Amino acid sequence: MSAIVTLKKGEGRTIKAGGAWIFDNEIESIAGSFTNGDIVVVHDFDGYPMGRGFINQNSKIRVRMMTRDGDREIDEEFLRMRVKNAWEYRKKTVDTGSCRVIFGEADFLPGLVVDKFSDVLVVQCLALGMERFKETIAEELKALMAADGITIRGVYERSDAKEREKEGMKKQKGFLGAEFDTKVPIEENGVKYLVDVKDGQKTGFFLDQKYNRLAIQKLCRDAKVLDCFTHTGSFALNAGIAGAKSVLGVDASELAVAQAAENAAQNGLQEVVKFQCADVFELLPELERAGEQFDVVILDPPAFTKSRSTIKNAMKGYREINIRGLKLVRDGGYLATCSCSHFMDYENFTKVIGQAAKSAHKRLRQVEFRTQSPDHPILWAAEESYYLKFYIFQVVSEC
Repeated sequence: MSAIVTLKKGEGRTIKAGGAWIFDNEIESIAGSFTNGDIVVVHDFDGYPMGRGFINQNSKIRVRMMTRDGDREIDEEFLRMRVKNAWEYRKKTVDTGSCRVIFGEADFLPGLVVDKFSDVLVVQCLALGMERFKETIAEELKALMAADGITIRGVYERSDAKEREKEGMKKQKGFLGAEFDTKVPIEENGVKYLVDVKDGQKTGFFLDQKYNRLAIQKLCRDAKVLDCFTHTGSFALNAGIAGAKSVLGVDASELAVAQAAENAAQNGLQEVVKFQCADVFELLPELERAGEQFDVVILDPPAFTKSRSTIKNAMKGYREINIRGLKLVRDGGYLATCSCSHFMDYENFTKVIGQAAKSAHKRLRQVEFRTQSPDHPILWAAEESYYLKFYIFQVVSEC
């Protein structure tokens, strides 16, 4: 028999609204024995069944819900259903050549991410309860894809994020099954990349900006482009393949810049798309002093905040980088700017951009507002699933 977790009266607002998390301070009692990671039954304060999830007393997120059916067994049949639903959704909504196949809570498999890069799967498990399921899920995915004529040649685990420590787990990475070459060639939006699933950031490549990268292509023909925080060059290369006159990609990581240059060479763009290893906050004022102007400036910074307590400082960072970026856009040119921090919500990010425009004495004409690619679905009531905000503006002077 599963242990029973009973909520305090008035608690459980998140899961009642459709979310997946129950925090430690929402629980009144736990009846029965269990081991951390076990599936438990959740009841409301009056005994009403809320569903099943896995428990972990090492985490502030005490229970992560797997199903709203209190009688449903979390077995292979259940996992197969979840995985099939996730894959069928991707086939309808995105190019599946490379995509996020499972996005944690938004696919009702909390704490688990699976990315597909061509014929390789990369698994990231950040919740203790998912540890026992991750390999089964990977095998189910391989079988589903095989039925669609897709042969997966290998699976690599990148569970080396700090979040695991909050769950009482050690970081780990390595092959799940047979070894293979971890430099994986992919193509996205007509651009070729070599993805390093072993040592690249997170799972090796940021798939969430796929269609945002595509959106900037139409702006970049015959343009002089500046791509800040370029990482492995994805926005810069989309600009280059779209016919940009010249592209400068900037990143503080020497490894990222080396990989970006390699990607440019793969696409025959090495003469058009150049990369520089530099601190963007230091370089942009230098470019401004030198009188540089660009037709398109792209700002894709890392998350400046990963908690609510540092939002104010993050807002200063976003404001500063957008002021600098705006000053480098020629009159009538374009700015693409984004935030990948869940805690920097839409309202705050929009406010910061408005403040930056005022400080830079620029007027903004919004071209479009976008979020993350549909393979990173936003589950309403699960706030953590909505994190990427992406604007494209035309920038005009205040004259």
